[in-house]
Amino acid sequence: MENEKQSIVEQLRTLLAGDDVESIKEQVSELKNHFYRLVHQEQAQLQAAAEEAGETFEAKADELEQTFRTLLNDYKQRRESLVKQQAAEMEQNLLRKENIIAQMKLLANPETADVMADLKKMRDLQAEWKTIGAVPAPKVQELWRQYNLYQEQFYDLVKINIELRDLDFKRNMEMKTALCEKAEALAANNNIVEANRQLQQLHNEWSEIGPVARDQREALWTRFKEASTIINKRHQAYFDELHQREEENLKKKQALIEQLKALNWEKIKSNKAWEEATAAVQNIQQEWRKIGFAPKKFNQSIYDEYRALCEQFYKAKTTFFKTTRDMFSENLKRKRELLAKAEELKSSQEWQATTDAFIELQAEWKKIGPVARKYSDEIWKQFTAACDAFFEAKREAGKQEREAFKQRKEKANAKWHKNLDTMSDRNRLMKMYESLQAEIRTAENNILFFTSKHGNALVAGLQKKIEELKQQLIDIENKINAIDAADAEEESK
Repeated sequence: MENEKQSIVEQLRTLLAGDDVESIKEQVSELKNHFYRLVHQEQAQLQAAAEEAGETFEAKADELEQTFRTLLNDYKQRRESLVKQQAAEMEQNLLRKENIIAQMKLLANPETADVMADLKKMRDLQAEWKTIGAVPAPKVQELWRQYNLYQEQFYDLVKINIELRDLDFKRNMEMKTALCEKAEALAANNNIVEANRQLQQLHNEWSEIGPVARDQREALWTRFKEASTIINKRHQAYFDELHQREEENLKKKQALIEQLKALNWEKIKSNKAWEEATAAVQNIQQEWRKIGFAPKKFNQSIYDEYRALCEQFYKAKTTFFKTTRDMFSENLKRKRELLAKAEELKSSQEWQATTDAFIELQAEWKKIGPVARKYSDEIWKQFTAACDAFFEAKREAGKQEREAFKQRKEKANAKWHKNLDTMSDRNRLMKMYESLQAEIRTAENNILFFTSKHGNALVAGLQKKIEELKQQLIDIENKINAIDAADAEEESK
């Protein structure tokens, strides 16, 4: 992810190395969106890892992000400067064009016009008009209306040398025909956006060229308009397809969000189930990263919903494992306390009192829940070694006492091993019980996704399976209760 962010920074730096900040607007916007998506994903992962480790997470901008922000600020300042410059230039261009129109109006006045003398002035004004850049958009249409009006009025006054008028018409015909050919050639340009931009430039040039012979105007304009229509339709189709892909991306992202919701992590109660759910979430996250943008009006909101669900999942996972660790830690503490007492008692020669004490320690040990796997075997071996050490010393204390001790030990050991067997059997049944509960939840969850098109037989089969699993659950529960009852009865003796 760090390499990808570095690549985006370098791409932005390359774009800003040029002088044309006008044409890179969309590219900068895409790089910005992409970069901060990566930042959000990275921070979400760091936060999840911090929470899982029980640490406090504080989002900070790294060096790459600071560099990226600096480049964006540079772009923003240059663009603002360009906008101000363009606005000032357009106002100046407006004044120049309004001045030209005022002069053209005087030349087109039939009461003061000197056509032959003014013809060159008109052409000079037309040439100067073409050199002037853009003006404020609200003024464009009215400027062109007045320009064409006084231009046509002047030529209507000309009524002189037909050859001269024909020469202008011929020159304009050649220029507009060339524009038609360029417009038609754009159909072969595979870069649809660029082709549309060039077409707009051709339309600007068309507007600046004077009229052609009246009998050729309509056909020539029709040709230019038909070529334009082809490009416009391709341009529209391109964006229609783009919007369709965005709608499809939205549906894919919504489906992934539904998969996240279906995990129902509030009911996950085992390490294995959390591992499986985590793998599922990671797969969903990988799929999400493969999908492109959704429609602009939904893109941020659906990302926020997706991110919130991921954060909720990892927060719940962190809470579960913290609670489990706390429980294991408390159980380990209690067993170590029992081990310390066993170590203290194992050298005692007060045989009967110490035997009773060991039996109580063993009973207390049985009541304590599990500890972390890395401590379980070791502490159990230490505890049983302390117990065995005492009883072995007691056995060796004397022949007569050994016989009495043998009887007590056999009884104690029998009870101890019986308790161990009972506890082992009960633990096995509890694991089976939890496994059946998980299988029932999965089956009940799956049946919700079946509709009538899957067939009643399939639904009925699932329902039958669920009932069978529930009956097995009841049988196991009865066995566990029977063990607990027998154990309680034994303890009361």
